[in-house]
Amino acid sequence: MFLMRSLATGLIAASLALAYTALAQTPTDPFPALIPTTEGVIPVRVVDFASIPDIEGGAARMMLLVDEPVTRRMFVNEMRGPLFTVSYDGRTVTQYLDINAPRWNVSVQSMGRERGFQSFAVHPQFGRTGTPGFGKLYTWTDTSNTAPTPDFLPGGGGKTHATVLFEWTAKNPAAATYDGGPPRELLRLEQPFANHNGGHLSFNPLAGPGSPDFGLLYVGAADGGSGGDPLGLGQNLASPFGKILRIDPLGRNSPNGKYGVPASNPFVSDADPATLGEIYVSGVRNPQRFGWDPRNANLFVADIGQDIVEELSLAPPGANLGWNKWEGSFGFISRTAIDLTKRRNDPAMTYPVVEYGQLDPLFSAQSAITGVHVYRRNTIRQLENLVLFGDFPSGEIFYVQADKLPSGGQDAIRRILLNDGGVTKTFLKIIQEKNLAQKKPPTTRADLRFGDGPNGQVFLLNKHDGTIRLLVPDGAPTR
Repeated sequence: MFLMRSLATGLIAASLALAYTALAQTPTDPFPALIPTTEGVIPVRVVDFASIPDIEGGAARMMLLVDEPVTRRMFVNEMRGPLFTVSYDGRTVTQYLDINAPRWNVSVQSMGRERGFQSFAVHPQFGRTGTPGFGKLYTWTDTSNTAPTPDFLPGGGGKTHATVLFEWTAKNPAAATYDGGPPRELLRLEQPFANHNGGHLSFNPLAGPGSPDFGLLYVGAADGGSGGDPLGLGQNLASPFGKILRIDPLGRNSPNGKYGVPASNPFVSDADPATLGEIYVSGVRNPQRFGWDPRNANLFVADIGQDIVEELSLAPPGANLGWNKWEGSFGFISRTAIDLTKRRNDPAMTYPVVEYGQLDPLFSAQSAITGVHVYRRNTIRQLENLVLFGDFPSGEIFYVQADKLPSGGQDAIRRILLNDGGVTKTFLKIIQEKNLAQKKPPTTRADLRFGDGPNGQVFLLNKHDGTIRLLVPDGAPTR
């Protein structure tokens, strides 16, 4: 009897152990093999390039840096409203425009980490006299001014604020500060929740005059927020939420008559009249960053995941990146679980080229992918032909081979560390050391963003020390 009871107890314990192991592995950790911390690490020299002044007593919350080649300067935005210019040598920083100034009645909503002046784009004809895009730049911002009628409603939620695309027209684009009139509103979304609402704004930098993509504006719009896409917007082709849109900001054939819907967009000829012709890519959750490969024009999208998988995907026209049916390569179940038995088995979806799990110890409690820069120059030889991306809270910087793209997973991911005065460090460590030199408490987040400068330069931005940094070749001068 004792033997039988012992055997039964042992079998029950073994069964419970197996069940616990299966439960522990199934919903939460799709990538138990960790990203190597030392194997394949590339050290890259970094230097301080420019400083953005504190805003309202705190470090500038920088989001994006872009080059404007005709006026020979770069633009960088701050989430609370200012837009700065930075000279090519980094020595001159000027506030060009504050979109939150009372005279413009924009009313930037910048509460919390995620809301504010999200992104901007400078028209490729900005500095070219006599062209339709002369003097024009575009801002994509959250606003507390919800009085105007929105162009698009989410169909639920709490009408927390709006996200608006504005067009600004300078009289003299080369002037030190903006000299134009009030902005023209092109597009307004009513937001149902307070988090992840806007996204990246960009013209295709590879498209020259005569190209069918020239002057078309790519607009990233998140799924409206909350968690898990509760309104089902990512897969709804009648909604702009959870999409990357492509519009002609100088056109007028949109439903509101304020922008154009390009005839070459992938859903313009969709048989369903409810489908929005503005949509270029669907099924995204929070497309904070996207960028093009200069060699082959591949469009990469860094889409922030829910709570388990962060993903970097190729996005051809009409691509469906899967959200919220999928989180990365896996079936989406909930904010705390994905289906590991359902992996990349829907041919209608475009799955990530690379992805990583949030439980990897390289990351902090919350992860969020950022990027993306495809380096096709030989100035910094160790970066040649690499796709650069990162995780913005932790400040980790990663790469994969641009000419040998993976097919999902994180096995191909390797780290980039920063050579700071001969010592390799993480980006977060560099920011923390700067904080101490500024006599400020060291931050626990990096809030990494990449910036694209002239001649393929790669800049690093953050929200905690006001410093713009530049990746440089070994032995390069500090300026």
